[in-house]
Amino acid sequence: MAPFPPGKGGGEGVAYGRKGKGILIHSLTDAAGMPLSTRTTPANGDERAQVIPLLEALHVRTGKRGRPRKRLKVLAADKGYDAKTLRRCLRQRGIRPQIPKRVWKNRKRRGRPMKKNVPRFQAERTFAWFQRKYRRLAVRWERLAACFNAFLAIAMLHLWVHRLIVG
Repeated sequence: MAPFPPGKGGGEGVAYGRKGKGILIHSLTDAAGMPLSTRTTPANGDERAQVIPLLEALHVRTGKRGRPRKRLKVLAADKGYDAKTLRRCLRQRGIRPQIPKRVWKNRKRRGRPMKKNVPRFQAERTFAWFQRKYRRLAVRWERLAACFNAFLAIAMLHLWVHRLIVG
């Protein structure tokens, strides 16, 4: 479904379907599950297209002097992000993709099957924090994408401040 028709209010980034508003939150998290960068898209969008913008919005702080690092060493994702173009793009940036391959029903399997266990619980824990602590993000009352992104940024900031204070 397309966003609101022109002149009907609302805004960009909220796809309306049969069950209501659909927004996907894309989050890049560290190994402890803390969100590093987030983006929102309509629910009918492509998830794989959001990986590179999330990486470009990231500045890795190491505590050392000099130019901040802009790339990670390893990127772990689930099977939904399996694409040759994404893997190639990550390798060109010097990032090792840790993405399990999707299993196709009619594909011939050659060689020994490789099992890659991807630590997905960190990202799922971040989404659980968003849903448990910030009801406004779970219910999604906002019609404007800018308002929803603002509340998402406030939630992310609150998580980091709480983490720094409590330790």
